[in-house]
Amino acid sequence: MTLNPEKAALRKHLLEKRDSTSFDLMGIHSEKILSKLMKTKVISDAESIACYYSIGSEVQTVELITHLLEEKKSVSLPRISSNAMSFRIIDDLSKLDKGEFDIPEPKDNAPIQEKHDVILVPCVGLDGEGNRIGYGQGFYDKYLEGNNAIKIALSYSKQIVKSIPVTDEDIKMDWIITEKDVIKTS
Repeated sequence: MTLNPEKAALRKHLLEKRDSTSFDLMGIHSEKILSKLMKTKVISDAESIACYYSIGSEVQTVELITHLLEEKKSVSLPRISSNAMSFRIIDDLSKLDKGEFDIPEPKDNAPIQEKHDVILVPCVGLDGEGNRIGYGQGFYDKYLEGNNAIKIALSYSKQIVKSIPVTDEDIKMDWIITEKDVIKTS
């Protein structure tokens, strides 16, 4: 990934802004976001959903993952190895290992999910066009390149900015779901 000072400064600002949210408010907003997500036809029609295991101040996804598993959806989570990301199928959150970034992830022998109907993507910030800024490692952009799954960013509304600086490697989101809005960008 090429270093973009403007993007790095925006990432730092948005992380500080997100991290300043109280845990209680994060929980309230996360519940609203996940409620809006679960009401979409995209999710109800999806059989295979790639999710992320939330950490820190990200939109909380553990309850969502549990709910999707209870609905008998095929759920996969990312596993990082050798600077590449794959999504591996899970059937129980208690069977995860601590990964490279101390994030719970599927075991190495968990089956790889090759095709997804929907991919839920974490973000640091977004603009209304679906341009996303992540943590700067490029794992999701590399994985999403050429992927036909519906890409949905889960975000707090305060992470939405007027514009995100983009590069050729950046992949747009098809949907953005915040505690206030459901935005279809494509």
